[in-house]
Amino acid sequence: MKQNKINLKDKFVKFNDLWSPRVIAQMNDYQFKLVKVAGDFVWHVHEKTDEVFLVIEGTLDIEFRDSKVTLNSGEMCVVPKGVEHKPSAKSQCKIMIIEPENVINTGNIESKLKAKNNIWL
Repeated sequence: MKQNKINLKDKFVKFNDLWSPRVIAQMNDYQFKLVKVAGDFVWHVHEKTDEVFLVIEGTLDIEFRDSKVTLNSGEMCVVPKGVEHKPSAKSQCKIMIIEPENVINTGNIESKLKAKNNIWL
């Protein structure tokens, strides 16, 4: 079986929408999603799954109700299920999110930032 490599830079140039995840790979039930972010997202929680944020380029802040973590290129954070959080970036940041398929990006919150699921690049 031929293995296809995925070039993240090539994938990032194929879209410009902010806060709109694009699936680039799937492993079992987990999807690898690229996202361009800038500004503030919404406070939200994923009750049934953890969520991984991996910064590819730029700086991402993830606020929690009692703390904040700042991630730079090459750094990641696992947000445990049930933990309310709000990602933000002062300038455009490119990230990868790893989570099960069909997870709603805004979690339990209805928002204009709610993105469609399963958009593949």
